[in-house]
Amino acid sequence: MPSTARPLRKLGFLTIGLFDPADPARGHESTLEIIELAERLGFDSAWLRHRHLQYGISSPVAVLAAASQRTRRIELGTAVTPLGWENPLRLAEDLATVDVLSKGRLNPGVSVGPPMHFEQIRDALYPDTADAEDFGYERVRRLLDLVRGKPASAFAGAEGVGAVRRQPHVEFTSDVVQPHSPGLGRRMWYGGGSLGSARWAGEQGMNFLTSSVVKAEEPGGPWDFAEIQLSHIREFRARHPDGEAARVSHGLVVIPTDSASPEQCARYEAYAAKRLPRTASPQGPARLLFAPDLVGTSQEIAERLCAHAAFREVDEVAFALPFTFEPEDYVQILTDMATKLGPALGWRPAG
Repeated sequence: MPSTARPLRKLGFLTIGLFDPADPARGHESTLEIIELAERLGFDSAWLRHRHLQYGISSPVAVLAAASQRTRRIELGTAVTPLGWENPLRLAEDLATVDVLSKGRLNPGVSVGPPMHFEQIRDALYPDTADAEDFGYERVRRLLDLVRGKPASAFAGAEGVGAVRRQPHVEFTSDVVQPHSPGLGRRMWYGGGSLGSARWAGEQGMNFLTSSVVKAEEPGGPWDFAEIQLSHIREFRARHPDGEAARVSHGLVVIPTDSASPEQCARYEAYAAKRLPRTASPQGPARLLFAPDLVGTSQEIAERLCAHAAFREVDEVAFALPFTFEPEDYVQILTDMATKLGPALGWRPAG
């Protein structure tokens, strides 16, 4: 069996929860059912990704609130919430509310940058303030401060004293976000693919979400995805107060085929082959470098992961489910992850 420098401690998965626009309820229900299945299989975490103005989950926090009432143990996360779409104060309230409902199981992941296709949606999203909005790290810092209990208001105390049937009526106002969930601040994650984002996340004491995308910031080539990602992980931990103990989660697209049918295997391999050309060199002005999708038996995937320089530095994963597959495919993939791939990487299912 392959061995890793850090045997896998936490097994998670990531999905965007696609749906048919003619029947959106079915797609959302399917996502909730997948999360329930993952808990039964012993997964440690389930993560949802935002899809604004698309046929995927646009409000993961609301869906995770529902999931919190249908599960008891599995951790629930967002990977990631693009903060350009959010008001940090309102989001802090929503996150704290779901964390309370889930009894401390929420793991919010966030990222920065202007919303995608901002010029097309700016009038709907920020009709009066588009030119003044800050889409950089300061937006995350505001959210962190609010979640961690720093004052949001200059006023706290009693107000609205009146008489209702001769009984005093008093409303009390807090100067910090309510509800306040004390442990949530330690469970905030930053999704980053550059050396600068890794450095910043570490300095803020956040956790760090890696994925199948990094920035190829050095000119020339050849580029080694795993080595670039490894440099991000090490920079993050070098800047984090917890050092080598700082939490990092790995998020490649992983498709085990142990129990897949021949038809499923062929479809999975075709999916990965179609996406392979983008891994050869940096893509677009942002110079994004993509990792190949991993398709094969759990033993084959485990061997490839154990040879991956960045993967060897982590003990948590949130493997991304392919975005266009059917619910029965996800059942097969998650089952193989929990029963074959996870154990091959040193993981044991949660109780």
